Amino acid sequence: MITIEEFAKAELKIGKILEAKRVEGSSKLIVMKINIGEERQIVAGIGKAYEPEEIVGKSIVVVANLQPARLMGVESQGMLLAASDDEGRLAIITPDRQIKEGSRVK
Repeated sequence: MITIEEFAKAELKIGKILEAKRVEGSSKLIVMKINIGEERQIVAGIGKAYEPEEIVGKSIVVVANLQPARLMGVESQGMLLAASDDEGRLAIITPDRQIKEGSRVK
């Protein structure tokens, strides 16, 4: 269990996917340029569930204050939120109505 103070440290924001393409040499990783009030690059392991072209323009929820990480040599400056079930189906978490990029998720 974590405290509400610990959870509040996570900066969740709405982002819009501007561009997406597969990471060369990976069937799982997709690199995206997103707008969260500023442009960021995020790498996510969603390539078996989504084609890059189908996610462009999608609004997503992003953890914006993660320390950058490198996946297969590509820098990721955040993390998108997704859910998966016991059968391995994956779904990107999206807002149910349009809201401005950079809006804080509370």
